[in-house]
Amino acid sequence: MERRDSIVVLDFGSQYAHLIAKRLRMLGYYSEIALPSAPTESVQHAKGIILSGGPASVYETDVPEFNRDILNLPVPILGLCYGHHLMATCYGGTVGKAAVGEFGLARLVLNEKGKASPLFKGVTFETQVWMSHQDAVLSVGEGFEVVGTTKDCPFAALQDTARQRYSLQCHCEVKDTPEGNKIFENFARICGMEQNWDEDTVLNHIMESIRLDAKDRNVLLFLSGGVDSTVAFALLNKALGQERVLGLHIDNGFMRKDESKKVAEAYHAHGFTNFITEDASESFLKAVAGLTDPQKKRMAVGENFIAVRNDVVARQKLDESKWMLAQGTLYPDIIESGGTKNSKVIKTHHNRVDGIQKLIEQGLIIEPLKDLYKDEVRRIGKKIGLSDELVMRHPFPGPGLSINVLCSDGSMPEQDKADFALAGKELDGVKLDMFCADCSQNLKKYVLPVRSVGVQGDFRTYRFPSVLEFADEGGGFFHLPKKWEKLEAASSTITNACTKINRCILALYRNPSAKREDFALQKGYCDKRRLDQTREVDNIMLTALHKTGLYNSIFQHLTINIPYATSEDRCSIVLRPLCSEDVMTARFAQLPQDLLVAIVSDIAALPFIDAVFFDLTNKPPATFGWE
Repeated sequence: MERRDSIVVLDFGSQYAHLIAKRLRMLGYYSEIALPSAPTESVQHAKGIILSGGPASVYETDVPEFNRDILNLPVPILGLCYGHHLMATCYGGTVGKAAVGEFGLARLVLNEKGKASPLFKGVTFETQVWMSHQDAVLSVGEGFEVVGTTKDCPFAALQDTARQRYSLQCHCEVKDTPEGNKIFENFARICGMEQNWDEDTVLNHIMESIRLDAKDRNVLLFLSGGVDSTVAFALLNKALGQERVLGLHIDNGFMRKDESKKVAEAYHAHGFTNFITEDASESFLKAVAGLTDPQKKRMAVGENFIAVRNDVVARQKLDESKWMLAQGTLYPDIIESGGTKNSKVIKTHHNRVDGIQKLIEQGLIIEPLKDLYKDEVRRIGKKIGLSDELVMRHPFPGPGLSINVLCSDGSMPEQDKADFALAGKELDGVKLDMFCADCSQNLKKYVLPVRSVGVQGDFRTYRFPSVLEFADEGGGFFHLPKKWEKLEAASSTITNACTKINRCILALYRNPSAKREDFALQKGYCDKRRLDQTREVDNIMLTALHKTGLYNSIFQHLTINIPYATSEDRCSIVLRPLCSEDVMTARFAQLPQDLLVAIVSDIAALPFIDAVFFDLTNKPPATFGWE
């Protein structure tokens, strides 16, 4: 690709680093990712530089290597989060632990200098921003001035206009900073950039890359039926022709209700004939039998995909020397698997297990979408003519429902018991003053004895969920406060204040024949019985979303089956509908409450249901799923 004007993003390992480049490209400005240790000459062509966030603290010894000479380049530089801290220290300021860490929404207030700043041209006086940090600037660097603050961050926005240096504690790249694009647009103008990037350029680049990577070989693609693999399949067909591409849809036993049948029907309707379906459910159930560790379960699923693929290749008599493997991997999969130099593992994706990594190292994998995010993939899918039925499907990863079924041997390790007790004490100390007097009087707070994965400050957490339970309204149903905003505020208050809690869920129903004291952590694994339970509940939720026309406005719904019940054959369910643009951040979906009540009533009628909860946690501090 020819050298073009660009803004270079230095990746310090943030989950959001690539999102910065994506935002700029969406605005029409070409952007590239580079390591912060890059030699100066490799980035001196840039019209501007952005220092990303990252999981490290600038005052630690083991931090990403940074070529400080980059700061001497005569171009505008913008630091975000870790980049904000780094710029402060490089120019003589100090950074340390914040008195109060911020995770989630905050309000950035600009002072008079901020209102006059070229970086904030057209930005409202008080604007919503997204925070994800434990550290903060404690004193500003030489030549810098404060231009913006939040309630808990007195140095939230700094600038040195003489040197064209700007830094912000917030993440402008996520959609929950609504005026983030305006800030990036302003920075591009400061850099003297002209628009030089569009969707056609992206599509042409992908097509050229597929042909270059494939050369004269054919391609076998893992085809889950989700939007990622579907768009990858269509692009491969478009670039190479159907005769050189074979889609392999594996029914791993972890699919939604009737999912494999629906996938095949949708593909045939679109004109795809070059795919086969393999029922490998027994081998996958055997691979995860008895496993309780989420990472081991994901790895077992990923490795079994390779084993099934090898078996299919042998039975189809495909010449391995003439075939490559393709996947619908997106950039968030790579980031969350610790796939960039400075990033940390949040969760190991099935498309990044050892077997896949070895094939990547051998140059035997094609991943046409690996630089893109979900919303970009959907736009590309629509651009090449895929129907909404295929493009707007809720994301459904390769491991499917297996990662929605939490597993336990029925006991808690001693460390878990200690952390669980501490989580309860922390929760008891949290004051929630956002509810009306009646709600507050009847509110009970407690912690569930199961852990789930989360992400805070670009680090993986594995902590307990807190529960909010309001007044008993009879028949096992609990009161649902009318204002979602208050529930969201309560969730944020709890997760910001507690070190052993990373989620907040709302109790909606409990089996009226049981008391809370009757519930306990049960022995439960990822077997067909628990998967079938999850399928039935999931189908109730998705059917309701389709019938009410809300399906396309929800980015993804996950039905979580937790082994917390009155007996091993029963379960508790957590409903997890989310709104997101790019997977990197998300807010729980604020469903119409009458609809939610109706859905919970249908779920409660199932014979194996002991309790139903609703996840009130945004990302961060929680991830989409619980494993």
